Amino acid sequence: MTHSDGSITTGTATRRFDPDRRDRLIDTTLDVIARHGVAGTTHRKIAAAADVPVGSVTYHFASLDDLLAAAFTRLAERTAAQYAQDLGAAASPNEALDVISGYILGMLGSPGTLFPSYELYLMAARRPELRRITDRWMARSRAALGRHFDEQTTVMLDAMIEGLSMHSALSLEPLPRNLIREALQRVVTPQ
Repeated sequence: MTHSDGSITTGTATRRFDPDRRDRLIDTTLDVIARHGVAGTTHRKIAAAADVPVGSVTYHFASLDDLLAAAFTRLAERTAAQYAQDLGAAASPNEALDVISGYILGMLGSPGTLFPSYELYLMAARRPELRRITDRWMARSRAALGRHFDEQTTVMLDAMIEGLSMHSALSLEPLPRNLIREALQRVVTPQ
C-alpha cells in the first residue's frame, strides 16, 4: 500500500519511497566530510545526517570506501563544471585572473568544497585508485584554464592556485586579494 507521504507498507513494515536516496547519501557524505574529515566519517554519521537507517547506507554502497569514492567523484565533477563555467564566462585573460583570485579567496566556489577537496588530495596520495578522480579533475581544470592561457602557463597556474588556496585557507592572516592577483599576473606575464 502506498501512502500520501510516499511511504510504502509491505506486510508489517513501512518504508519511505525515496528514489533519490543514493544521490542524497553521496551529497550528505560530502557534508559529513566537511564537518568531521574522512577520519571522522562513518556509516552512522552519514545515516544520521541523511535521516535514514544505517542499513540504507550499506544497501546502496558496499563499503565506506565506495561511498567516499562516489562522494569525491561528485565533488570533483561539480567543482570542475562550475570552474569551467566561470572561466568560460571570462571574456579575457585578465577577467580569468579575477575569477581565479576569487576562487582562491573562496568568494566564488561553493561552500564546503575546500576541506573535502583537501581530504580527497590526502586520500589520493595514500590510495592510488583515487588518483583517477584527482587526475580527471586536474585535466578539466587545465582545460578550463587553457581557454585563456598557453599550455605551460596553464600548468603553472593550476599548481599555483592549489598552493595559494591552501595558504589562504590555513593562514591566520590570509593573503590580500591584490597580492594574490599580482602573483597570478606574474605567472602570466613574467617580468
